[in-house]
Amino acid sequence: MALDVLMAGTGEYTTGWVGEKSKSDKKKGVVALTLFDLRRQGLVEKLLMAGTNGTKFPAIRKHLDEQIAKVYKGLDTSFASFPPDKLYSDPKAYLRAMDSMQKGDAVIIFTPDDTHYEIAKAAVEKGMHVLLTKPPVKTLKQHLELSELAKKHEVLVDIEVHKRFDPLYRNAREEIRKQPFFSEFYSLMTQPRFQLETFRSWAGKSSDISYYLNSHHIDYHVWSMEGIARPTKVTASASKGIALGMGINTEDTITLVVEWAHHSDHKKVGVAKYVAGWADPTSDVHTQQGFECMTYDNTGNVKKIKIDQAHRGYTIYHEGKQVESRNPLYMDYNPDENGFFAGQNGYGYVSIAKFIEAVTKINNKEKTPAYFDKMLPTIARTPQLTAVLQAGRMSLDNRAPVEIRYDSTDMALPIGFREYKLELVEK
Repeated sequence: MALDVLMAGTGEYTTGWVGEKSKSDKKKGVVALTLFDLRRQGLVEKLLMAGTNGTKFPAIRKHLDEQIAKVYKGLDTSFASFPPDKLYSDPKAYLRAMDSMQKGDAVIIFTPDDTHYEIAKAAVEKGMHVLLTKPPVKTLKQHLELSELAKKHEVLVDIEVHKRFDPLYRNAREEIRKQPFFSEFYSLMTQPRFQLETFRSWAGKSSDISYYLNSHHIDYHVWSMEGIARPTKVTASASKGIALGMGINTEDTITLVVEWAHHSDHKKVGVAKYVAGWADPTSDVHTQQGFECMTYDNTGNVKKIKIDQAHRGYTIYHEGKQVESRNPLYMDYNPDENGFFAGQNGYGYVSIAKFIEAVTKINNKEKTPAYFDKMLPTIARTPQLTAVLQAGRMSLDNRAPVEIRYDSTDMALPIGFREYKLELVEK
């Protein structure tokens, strides 16, 4: 039986609408488009969308009609909206939406970072499955609590970390894991300055650019290092100035330097540097991004794996306009020759479709939620992601490194933090 799905959040990633058509590469959105197509296939049934301001919905419906319904054959863009169109404000509209749903239905959450835990907790306690955007939550405590709640209520809580479904990244992960140690990992993910305007309402208030962007590659690195190494110390630094000049009190760029201890030999340490920013000039891509990782074995064989995710060899030159580098491996927005949506293999689509597929198998009693801890980036599998992100924020706020502690009975599960005291050493 097809399930109902609530989209919590009405912004860029869900609909492509940010008070106007998004200026990013997600003008058609990702979540709603994917669900409209899954509904066409009979895999989902009723779709709901919850925001905080009902007066936005007429414009969102018009946008989805123009960008999706009139572009692709057979895609119905209808959905039930919460709050009602004429209601200006209802921060708890998602609860009203959930009241109209059943146990076993699904909730997909793309809202400001500091709201994820509350919405997810409400869904889980109602027996609903949850797909959370990254970062899943803001603190390790919330992460572990949500993991325990998911087990208690026997539901799936999954994280939408789509880089795990990028075929190049998946292949590179296996290359990284062929050797027992890593020496260096460096990642970059930066977006243009107009994103600060798009996210002005929450930038520097409910979250920061490290939570928003570094979460992608930190999760990827955590996934790559499963059983090999674990993060133990985080030192953060940041640049400020461009956002301040726009009247937004937040960092322009945040860099996390993280030490990793190898499980097989704690004397061997790898160092990762994760860089995230949202103050770039406009360029050929919306997001400059990629990583490189150097690995080695006990005989001294060294290997470096490098991916430029921003440039996949596909460039469009517009007369009199800026050069455009496209990545249809993520979301292919061009219809097929018969006019139907053809982006089912894009890893942005797949990361959502895999969740719906898993929920369907759980509801049909074919699999248990615990089964997917080995298959998907579930809340139970990803606590190191949140630990590194929170430690980074703590390091920035306290101007000191932060150590991640572990329970010795579970080498993979962080249990807390220890902040280093600042000491002035005279020479």
